[in-house]
Amino acid sequence: MKSLVKIFVLGILLSFANQSFAQTSKYKCMLQMNGYTGEPAYISVSLINPKGDYEKTLYVMGKDKKWYNSLKEWFKFFNKTKNVNAKTGASVAGGDRALVNIELSDAILDKGYKIRFETSVEDQKYYASDVEVPATAEALAGKADGNGYIKYIRFSKVQP
Repeated sequence: MKSLVKIFVLGILLSFANQSFAQTSKYKCMLQMNGYTGEPAYISVSLINPKGDYEKTLYVMGKDKKWYNSLKEWFKFFNKTKNVNAKTGASVAGGDRALVNIELSDAILDKGYKIRFETSVEDQKYYASDVEVPATAEALAGKADGNGYIKYIRFSKVQP
């Protein structure tokens, strides 16, 4: 019986230790799209490491996987794993707003990481980096303008 109690206590301690090393924060991200005409945009939200490589998919807007290849740079990363381990939602039409929640490890803040929003619209121009935001506390508390279909994005940290 004593060994069961020890294992239980050890499990709880390891759980707390793991949480302190892998702290994450949740952010709400509001996207305001420009008033373009045409099909809704497919959008990938990715974590880019300091070397400029795709690290992780945070969110994908556009549920039909057959169109994922229109997000050309992100699709190269996706094609290696064939797995979207992020949330997915509907594509976003011109002039619309979308609200998504993303989760980031606190360990990446102020370490040279970026959050990239890549956009594609059927039969229109493709933007490999419609918006790119440094993963810093300051940037993740503000607004960033887009270069293509996204007019702007605004982040806010979700308080626990």
